[in-house]
Amino acid sequence: MSGTTRKRVLVTGGAGFIGSHLCERLVAAGDDVICLDNYFTGVKDNIAALLPQTNFELLRHDVTFPLYVEVDEIYNLACPASPIHYQYDPVQTTKTSVHGAINMLGLAKRTGAKILQASTSEVYGDPDVHPQAEDYRGNVNAIGPRGCYDEGKRCAETLFFDYYRQHNLNIRVARIFNTYGPRMRADDGRVVSNFIVQALRGEALTIYGDGKQTRSFCFVDDMIDGLVALMAAPDTETGPVNLGNPDEFSIRQLAELVIELAGAKVEIETRPLPEDDPMQRCPDITRARETLDWQPSIKLRDGLADTISYFKSVL
Repeated sequence: MSGTTRKRVLVTGGAGFIGSHLCERLVAAGDDVICLDNYFTGVKDNIAALLPQTNFELLRHDVTFPLYVEVDEIYNLACPASPIHYQYDPVQTTKTSVHGAINMLGLAKRTGAKILQASTSEVYGDPDVHPQAEDYRGNVNAIGPRGCYDEGKRCAETLFFDYYRQHNLNIRVARIFNTYGPRMRADDGRVVSNFIVQALRGEALTIYGDGKQTRSFCFVDDMIDGLVALMAAPDTETGPVNLGNPDEFSIRQLAELVIELAGAKVEIETRPLPEDDPMQRCPDITRARETLDWQPSIKLRDGLADTISYFKSVL
């Protein structure tokens, strides 16, 4: 790269929901971006607009196999993140988190690259502490149906910090809480996309349990700001850092807001709560505020309006 100051950035899972937005941001910033995806849940249409850009490259590859490229930074986002998708092939989900982390950490070690792991709020399981701060160790069922994702991500975090201690690798770990926005898949089974799709199709909105369980919802643009800020933070800031919106809503409140914004005339139906579904999920983002000068700025009502407009255009 003699004669240029462009960063070479690899984004695994780059054709996915969050990954495609991250690729857009990095390309716009002038970085040379390699987008890697095996299209298990990623969609090529998500990054189609970037293909003509000279500083964007698309690579079909599975992170469970080694990769040999020259890069300065790695964002490791590759892994199915919705229960429907990660429970479809739980063994492969665990492999993606664990083998993928090993392969990307090996690449970072060889190239001297900074590497960011997209971890998840699911490492906290069904929490006994509320809101969840980074020093909380979680309440996870290792042998339950969500264990492939929860424990896979927990093991990936372990690997990242072992590489940091043993090989002095320059790591970052972001614990991502519920994120929503344009390019969510209509079939991903997540609560925001489920509600919007049902409302737009004139179907009853399905709530599991009594709807009193709570979540916090971060718009994707805010999440990208957080990931980029964490990568740019001083090397002493390894994380883990919670990235999410601390505004907390019940599932029933979300359903009612979606019905209002979609202009739908539909009912709300209840069904049994799935096994190990957490009753509360809300981040303590004190560390992100203090170390990254980051906090979400987009209100749920505004973000949902943009997301509903997107789904109207694709359904």
